[in-house]
Amino acid sequence: MTSFMLTGTTASKISSHLTQLRHQMGTPAVGMVLTLVVVSDEGNQYDAVRAATDAAREHPSRILVVIPRDAAEPNRLDAEIRFGESTPGEVILLRLYGELTRHADSVISPLLLTDTPVVAWWPGDCPKIPAKDPVGVLAQRRIVDARSAADSVKAITERIRGYVPGDTDLAWTRLTSWRSLLAAAFDQPVGRVSGGVVESVPGHASAWLLAAWLSDRLGAPMKVVESAGPGLTAVRLSAADGDITVTRGDARMATLSRPGQPDRRVALTRRPMSELLAEELRRLDPDEIYEAAIRRIAATRTS
Repeated sequence: MTSFMLTGTTASKISSHLTQLRHQMGTPAVGMVLTLVVVSDEGNQYDAVRAATDAAREHPSRILVVIPRDAAEPNRLDAEIRFGESTPGEVILLRLYGELTRHADSVISPLLLTDTPVVAWWPGDCPKIPAKDPVGVLAQRRIVDARSAADSVKAITERIRGYVPGDTDLAWTRLTSWRSLLAAAFDQPVGRVSGGVVESVPGHASAWLLAAWLSDRLGAPMKVVESAGPGLTAVRLSAADGDITVTRGDARMATLSRPGQPDRRVALTRRPMSELLAEELRRLDPDEIYEAAIRRIAATRTS
């Protein structure tokens, strides 16, 4: 990988430098399928860039990493361009100073790939209404993570206030394997489900989302109860033909129990951030099931 530093630069100079590098290295921009804009502080940017770069192996992208620095300093834009065989697509780190910290959209707009989708991702702190954020306005899909909030359950509850189709949360993405396993539990008729519980460590946003999804799909009340963890540990459903349970005590393997069936051991491991991000980049259409889940949470917790 080759890295180039541009200090006190402009978006047009960065764009010109990218064009020059592509000509030198024989790497066209047409192979990239989207622009991923990552808004991060300096402390989180390393892990965010690594996850975005790994995800870009499946979705070749221009990755723009916006790092707001000191707003009290004079206006300045510093850029680091990473380019090479080990980097799928292009990675540009943009460090903004002064008034630029409040106008990141004016910096990144000239750098967006033409005729391709734009995805915005906030791996840490995120705006209350991502779709109204200057960066969020430019994106067709906006990814946040309730786990980074001081109160992740409250953050999930408030998502519906400014929800716009295209919004999503990695707290929801973490549930894909759980939802697939629970859906498979109904391959055989089990009768009507009258209720159930989701067990997790306290303040686990994904647990509330899972309970809301189950309640919405099954038309039955679901509760979230505390466990010793780690993370999500169990789902217990009361069905007419007997209880359905998924228990996971080690964040790796789970046991699915169904009436009249032998217990089944399945892998249910925590996935790395790069896999979560790659999953979200596979779909750029609105996620109506996620919307239904956060609507149910908001209705339940505010009623």
